[in-house]
This record gives sequence, structure tokens and C-alpha cells, in this order.
Amino acid sequence: MTARLLPQTRFATLTLAGLVAATPALAHHAMDGQMPSTFVQGLLSGLAHPVIGLDHLAALLGVGLVSSRFARGLTLPAFWIVAMAAGIGLHLASANLPYAELLVALSVVVIGVAATVRTTLPYAAIAALFAIGGAVHGYALGESIVGAESTPLAAYLAGLVVVQTALTTGIAFAARRFAKAPLQAPSLRLRLAGLAVALAGAATFALALSTVA
Repeated sequence: MTARLLPQTRFATLTLAGLVAATPALAHHAMDGQMPSTFVQGLLSGLAHPVIGLDHLAALLGVGLVSSRFARGLTLPAFWIVAMAAGIGLHLASANLPYAELLVALSVVVIGVAATVRTTLPYAAIAALFAIGGAVHGYALGESIVGAESTPLAAYLAGLVVVQTALTTGIAFAARRFAKAPLQAPSLRLRLAGLAVALAGAATFALALSTVA
């Protein structure tokens, strides 16, 4: 039994290590903190931004893992993407969202838990979770583009949509392909990957909390 669980545990460990390695010091800026000023800079920033932040990358992994459980699962990332764009719009409109970083990290924890539990939550509940999480993450992602001209701003949004759609649907496809159980009864390996997402969210929540305190 122990020998059987070892590869599964190793899989979760590698997943978590990959998430941590993907972002030095939880960086949130693809342009070294500089405002994108051209179409190319905006596009590159949008493509890279969700990948270099541990919290955003972990959330996308979790969205893909949870979506893989549903027959209509490939429609679920759309709730995330649309809400993410709305969240950016709220930030650009100078809306105030207190403790945004804490909320971002908390959403990662909740999505990770949803990917970890054996029982699949209802489609409507997951759609609502993705909509809320996407809006919060979008608000945070909008921070690096506030004040930019319309061209790099549009390119930034396009990059965000492309990379997040590709990652979430790609992960959902991969999870389905390698699953050895029915869609709504995920394998231990996939559930451990969800646990890694939840742990990544907990780690970023603790770091964000330390900056607030």
C-alpha cells in the first residue's frame, strides 16, 4: 500500500514544487514592474503575468483539474475568463477591493479544495466559484496595467485571455486523458494535485497576511 501511494505523493510534491519554482518571490510583473507602452509589451505582459505568479498559476491549474470532472467541463473556464476581464475593468474603473491579495490566495485554497474532495460539487456551484475567483484575480492582474494607453491595454487583456484559456482547457484535457476513473470520481493522483494547489494557496495567503499585519 505504501509503495503504491509513493508515486502519487511524489506527483503532488512535484506539482507543488513546479508551482513554487514558476515564480521567484511571488513576482507579479512580467516587465520588471514597468508599464507596458507598446502592443508587443502589452501582449507579452498579458501572456506572462498569470504564469509568473504562484497564486494565479495555481488557480489556473485548479480550474483545469476541477473542470476535467464534468461532461461539460470545458465550458467552465469561460466563467473564469469572462469574470477575470470584468475584474480588470473594475480595477481600471478605480473600484476598491480591500485585501485583494488575501482574497486571491483564499480563492486558490477554495479551488484547490474543490479539486481535492472525492465528491464533485454541482456545476452551478463551480461556475459561481470560478466567476468569483476570476473576478478577484482579474482585479489583482489589473494593477500592472492601470494608466496604460489603450493599445497595450487591449494587447494585455488579449494575452491574459489567450494564456488562461490555453492553460485551463489544456490541463482539463490532460487530466481527462490520464484519469483512470469516471469523470466525477477523480483518481488519487488528480486529487493530490488539487491538494498541491490548496497548499500553494495557503502559502500565498500566509505571505499576504504577513504583509497586511
